[in-house]
Amino acid sequence: MINVLASAVHYRFDLTEEKRYSLTPTSRDLLRNLEDEAAITVFLHGDIPAEFRRLSNASEDFLRLLREAAPGKVQYRFVDPQEEVVSGRTWADSITAMGAAPINISVQVKAGQESKIVFPYALVQYNGQAEIVNLFPVSKRSPSVTDLNNAEAMMEYQFARTINKLQRPDKTLVAYAVGHGEPTDATSFSLLYTVDPESVPKESVNPEIFDINAKSNYKVGLFNLKEQKFIPETFDVLLIVKPSEEFTADEKLKIDQYLMRGGKVLCFIDNLNAEEDSLSIKSQIIAYERGLNINDLLFHYGVRINPALLMDLQCGFLPFAVGGNRENPQYEFLPWNYYPWFESAGNHSINRNIGLVSSRYVNSIDTIQTEGVRKTVLLHSSVNGRTITTPALISPNENRNQSNAALFKKPNIPAAVLLEGTFSSFFRGRLTAAQRDSLTAIGGFKDRSVESKMIVVSDGDIVLNDISQQQGPLPMGTNLYTMGTQYEYPFANREFLLNCLEYLTSDANIISTRNKEIVLRLLDQQKVQEDKTKWQLINIAVPVVLVILFGFVYQQVRKYRFAK
Repeated sequence: MINVLASAVHYRFDLTEEKRYSLTPTSRDLLRNLEDEAAITVFLHGDIPAEFRRLSNASEDFLRLLREAAPGKVQYRFVDPQEEVVSGRTWADSITAMGAAPINISVQVKAGQESKIVFPYALVQYNGQAEIVNLFPVSKRSPSVTDLNNAEAMMEYQFARTINKLQRPDKTLVAYAVGHGEPTDATSFSLLYTVDPESVPKESVNPEIFDINAKSNYKVGLFNLKEQKFIPETFDVLLIVKPSEEFTADEKLKIDQYLMRGGKVLCFIDNLNAEEDSLSIKSQIIAYERGLNINDLLFHYGVRINPALLMDLQCGFLPFAVGGNRENPQYEFLPWNYYPWFESAGNHSINRNIGLVSSRYVNSIDTIQTEGVRKTVLLHSSVNGRTITTPALISPNENRNQSNAALFKKPNIPAAVLLEGTFSSFFRGRLTAAQRDSLTAIGGFKDRSVESKMIVVSDGDIVLNDISQQQGPLPMGTNLYTMGTQYEYPFANREFLLNCLEYLTSDANIISTRNKEIVLRLLDQQKVQEDKTKWQLINIAVPVVLVILFGFVYQQVRKYRFAK
């Protein structure tokens, strides 16, 4: 009777602490709103490495949850991308043309190592549209247990975001502010291509570095703050990247009133001028304030970008001349403490489950108590950070000796802060008559905002790129001089930028699905070695002894009964 009933009604109790096998209310609401059937094809199938087989099993468990939450609206299947053919093409060819680049994984075998091509993707088809879901957004040849665990934790978010995008295909408008020396040359290529691939001519894209078929949810347009009278509310977010010229009061008023009307602002600001003629330090640099005249505006909202350089022992590398002669110098890669690597604290949906973020010549940030505004530090230094006041002389001679670790004892120096809440206007009580008249076209002056958000990052180079003479613009975060060396590392600058944009512009409920976290409960290897013999005896010898003891007791009881 129970078996018959269980075959018709299925239910499970999720007793895991992090609700690993449960859907969030957000995902359930998305599934309820499906008007047509969503067909999901997963390509983690066939001859794949063992670690990705685990991810494949986790995908199947999750998709079963989706199907049970929306009976008749979700169907899924697993296919081998190398074998199954559609119209004379393999699935691998089809999804590669859609931008799903395979991962070349190094697998340990008896003969040594061999490479296997893995497609950690799923294809979601709904209402005549199709979108790729990346099940493993880390491009490593040797993925770690942590990487796979994070991918499993992010699975619900990846599917929820994709289904939401298919239900609402309209693109988000991003205003890229210009007029104050913001970069629009090749150093901003990776930024513009990441936000809106259609804004960049296809012939200028290097297919060996960038995904030629990339798509995004955003439409970016240049917006001149100097020339335009106000920032239209049709723009969902204002993006300010590394300005180098002073902001006037009228331009700050435009930003202020845009924020007061619910606009979102994302700033990547270098408060200090510390530019290099080349990435390889060959001469001294003087770091000094740019004089942007925007600190008072940011201070009023709750953050202060300090005129101080952040240094960290966790940092990037540059080639320095350590020997030889002027005609034939000998170069060696040395750590450059002015290139901090920010490791995410995972304290917010923006920075959860992302890798290291690379930066250059970063300012420190302080937060100020502001009524109605909540603050969250998104990026900060490691426990081995320090700051130096400016103007400062930066010399390559600093790397002749190993960094004095005793000086790097200030932990968690903020470099990126999220502000959200209701902001008060910076111009309250100081608005001129001319400024008030300039706001009549948008309904007059507003002295208090509706619920809004703003992110301030104290480094513009985080979202800019180097340029190779052979390959052209490189992905943001890539160090030109460490490419192809043991110091090369896949940084998460792109993911950090996209997460910031998504949090500012998307449905907060969708972003909340990033908060799922699956805790790795690993064995203590030292304790395993110490207690190995004891547990072998308990698991092998004790059961045998118990069986023998039971047999002996049974025989004794039997003899006693029959003898009596």
